[in-house]
Amino acid sequence: MGMCRDVKTEPKQPPRLGGNRAALFAYAIAGIDVMAFLATGVSLVTYFYGFMNFSITKSAPAVTNFMGTAFLLSLFGAFLSDTYLSRFKTCVLFGCIEVIGYALLAVQAHFRQLRPFPCKDVPLSQMNQCESANRGQLAILYTGLYLVAIGISGVKAAAPPLGADQYDEKDPKEAAKLSSYFNWLMFFLTTGALFGVTFVVWISENQGWDWSFAVCSIVVGLAILFLTLGKSLYRNNVTKGSPLTRIMQVFVVALRNRNLRLPENEHELHEIQDKEARYDTEILRKTEQFKFLDRAAINRTDQEASTSNAQGPWKLCTVTQVEETKIVVRMLPIILSTVFMNTCLAQLQTFTIQQSTTMDRKIHKVEVPGASIPAIPLLFMIILIPIYEHVFIPVARKFTRIPTGIRQLQRIGVGLILSSVSMAVAAIVEKHRKSIAIKHNMVESASALPMSVFWLGYQYAIFGLADMFTLVGLLDFFYSESSSSMKALSTAISWSSLAIGYYTSSIVVSIVNKVSGGWLANNNLNKDKLDYFYWLLAGLSVLNFGFYLLCASWYKYKKVDVNPEDNVPSNKVKEGKAKIEMSIV
Repeated sequence: MGMCRDVKTEPKQPPRLGGNRAALFAYAIAGIDVMAFLATGVSLVTYFYGFMNFSITKSAPAVTNFMGTAFLLSLFGAFLSDTYLSRFKTCVLFGCIEVIGYALLAVQAHFRQLRPFPCKDVPLSQMNQCESANRGQLAILYTGLYLVAIGISGVKAAAPPLGADQYDEKDPKEAAKLSSYFNWLMFFLTTGALFGVTFVVWISENQGWDWSFAVCSIVVGLAILFLTLGKSLYRNNVTKGSPLTRIMQVFVVALRNRNLRLPENEHELHEIQDKEARYDTEILRKTEQFKFLDRAAINRTDQEASTSNAQGPWKLCTVTQVEETKIVVRMLPIILSTVFMNTCLAQLQTFTIQQSTTMDRKIHKVEVPGASIPAIPLLFMIILIPIYEHVFIPVARKFTRIPTGIRQLQRIGVGLILSSVSMAVAAIVEKHRKSIAIKHNMVESASALPMSVFWLGYQYAIFGLADMFTLVGLLDFFYSESSSSMKALSTAISWSSLAIGYYTSSIVVSIVNKVSGGWLANNNLNKDKLDYFYWLLAGLSVLNFGFYLLCASWYKYKKVDVNPEDNVPSNKVKEGKAKIEMSIV
């Protein structure tokens, strides 16, 4: 009997799964993935320009399109994660695709016949005479790049929510750790990025691009292996069907019921009953926005309602399902208002690297690779994130009485303000750089200007702070606000802001060139008007912040009813029915 009792009660014991120990594996793969990705992203301009013989105007859009695709495709990875695969399986599958992509790039970089003869040391005036890459070489290049982009997209969609899943939002002790999780996720992402822009970039500059791509392939492969070692520790999400299908069902049913009158008593709307709900099921409270969608939860009382067909998912939705749809609709203006900041980020990651190639990059006798300039803000962030977590949040909590110190939307707003300041500083630094070139009669020279590359550190450092506030705020906001059935999708939505920003950066450059008469049309930054371009971005960033304020003030946070009765272990329930309202006013 004793053994039987042990076997019977074992499933009810709080599983020794999840927590900080399991989250470490998510930290590791996220950090290593961004190490390889950022190292590739910041130096691709140099690779395209100096080794694949792309022009400056072609190199920058090629990089931003690659990085934009990696972030945008995270929506596809999230769809698979929420619908068919677990977060863990999604990370492993897409990580393997990423490994293959880096390996293909390494092969092309190693064999000369697979790429054009590099003309990186040819004078600027003769750069147009360089041999361009042929179709076969471009096919190999883009195949490898976009395999990497596809692989990265799945890892970015699944790794952050995999770590967040290790903390139970319904357990007050673990829920308090969730916001800290995103801060420490940013710390590991930043640490990985720092290794990428220093160690991996140094390899590409000194050992060759074949070695750089090979190292990326190997470390990502090892990260996948490391992730599999923690499989027995994970709390894996249970797929609940396509969140996109659930959203479509709400719109279809609401449209079908458009002529029906909403009941005066909202409790007459269709909802999951307490006895039907599992512990991992969220029951969302009805909100007053988008009342048209509430019609999807109207219980029909006519003859049609007596048929079984009237109770199908395309005939009747629950209030919770309607509220899930409302959450996504409410999120869209927020994500759109953060796109322009990422457009500015894309410009910094391309033009700043090109600026660095014209400046003095020596520290005593050591030459710093231009692609390693982002190490400056990364160092700032590695120092500031623990300070933010252990100093700022506890102090702010005493004044605001908010567990996270400040609200997520406030945190995002601070980042948007800092991004506009960064653009203004970038304009001032570029104006000074051009004046040095004119003063020393070096406008047409390919030699380094007598100006330290660390001048670029000011704009990068400020933007690094902006990223720390905005990116972490977005990840925390979208994960916390989304329903349990679309956690990966919500994370991918936050990444999609970066994707749209990278794509629009190429469009912005093209439009500015046409309207301005060619501010950025020369193949020589000393002749371009990049400082004017940065001032334009600073002004537009201020306008974008005003748009964000309107969106943030309009947003209504979700409210959740949880019925833990008979579903949660007894040590988690002190009173019969606990009603938890997740509301950050």
